[in-house]
Amino acid sequence: MFDFAGFLHNLSVWLIPALLAITLHEAAHGYVANALGDPTARLAGRLSLNPIRHVDPVGTLFLPGLMLMLGSGFFFGWAKAVPVDMRYLKSPRRGMAIIAAAGPLMNLAMATAAAGLLHFVDSLPTVAGQWAEQNLVNAVKFNILLALFNLLPIPPLDGGRVAVGVLPMFLARPLARLENIGMLIVMGLAFIVPMVSAQAGYPLNPLGWVLHGPLRTVTGAILTLTGW
Repeated sequence: MFDFAGFLHNLSVWLIPALLAITLHEAAHGYVANALGDPTARLAGRLSLNPIRHVDPVGTLFLPGLMLMLGSGFFFGWAKAVPVDMRYLKSPRRGMAIIAAAGPLMNLAMATAAAGLLHFVDSLPTVAGQWAEQNLVNAVKFNILLALFNLLPIPPLDGGRVAVGVLPMFLARPLARLENIGMLIVMGLAFIVPMVSAQAGYPLNPLGWVLHGPLRTVTGAILTLTGW
């Protein structure tokens, strides 16, 4: 039987961290692009902390909700990409790399802030403190995961765009050509390969293998930095 009460509780402690992480990630792209001379995001109304302006029906609502319902150990989502027009940038490759890096850096800053705020939950009433603690712990986890996932060097993920901006042109050009199929590659590695390999009796989790070490390292660094 579906545990509706448990689902609502999980939703209540994941929704705020996830929406903040995804919203501020995209807003950071827009603010940095605007600072570098590209007004596209600002004119499109995307320099906003209103989550509704950044919601993607599949990536922000359906997929995370489905993962919560299925009790998936891998929780992920995305928002609508902030529009960027490279023609406004004085140095298009360098500018795109900086704009792309802004999102993951925002998530790492938010994870650090959430870890720091955990020191203050004991001052709240018991029930409120427990709920706040779960939100903050999930904020640390989700922001770190979102940052590292986006830093994978596969366009259109942020790491791919950073790589295209800093690699020599003979390497950047073929990598940039993956832009249109990059998300298919990522979704295949994240979901299709694990599912098919598990059915075949040889479970493979390539993204888990790649992200496991960095997740532990970054999480440990943030917890140490914030006094944990």
